[in-house]
Amino acid sequence: MKIIMLGAPGAGKGTQAKLISEEYGIPHISTGDIFRANLKEGTELGQKAKVYMDQGLLVPDDLTCDLVVDRIAQDDCENGFILDGFPRTIPQADCLTDALGKLGESMDFAIDVNVPDENIIKRMSGRRACLNCGATYHIVDIPPKVEGVCDICGGKLVLRDDDKPETVKKRLDVYHEQTQPLIDYYTKQGILHTVDGTLPMEEVFAQIKEILNA
Repeated sequence: MKIIMLGAPGAGKGTQAKLISEEYGIPHISTGDIFRANLKEGTELGQKAKVYMDQGLLVPDDLTCDLVVDRIAQDDCENGFILDGFPRTIPQADCLTDALGKLGESMDFAIDVNVPDENIIKRMSGRRACLNCGATYHIVDIPPKVEGVCDICGGKLVLRDDDKPETVKKRLDVYHEQTQPLIDYYTKQGILHTVDGTLPMEEVFAQIKEILNA
């Protein structure tokens, strides 16, 4: 079962990807996690990615594509995987289609978690991230036990630059310009399914399970 999660930044696709991963026992592959690991380790890729991420811009295709293709070739992806945050552009989608085609495979589902922009701006400005371990919280929906302190490692929680309203607006503009065409791309492939991301998390997941189990 090979799944792509689509949706604007902050639509909740990462949360749903984790739930799918737990339910179906396939790895959740987030480019965000890959980038954060590189940022923390101070790698060359991490430094390059940080320049774009801090400005609310998408990381260029050539920094992303080979990394993801290498990841999905690993043994734990034998029974499938969930891609979260990739592909973001048509060239990335073409790269993925070509790489899978060489293996005689193709994606099975593209799930679009649909949420209006105004909901996303409100949602993301409430997010807090741990500087140490990368865990994320929300001051309303998923608050930490102690304000400003990570439940997992005790690290400091901050409003990341890319979650500030002005940056979110810029990220949404970039998303609509570059990523929205993927909706058409996967519609043409016959694998696109849309769920209502404004519903409670459990209800969104129930919709997704119906799609995957059909």
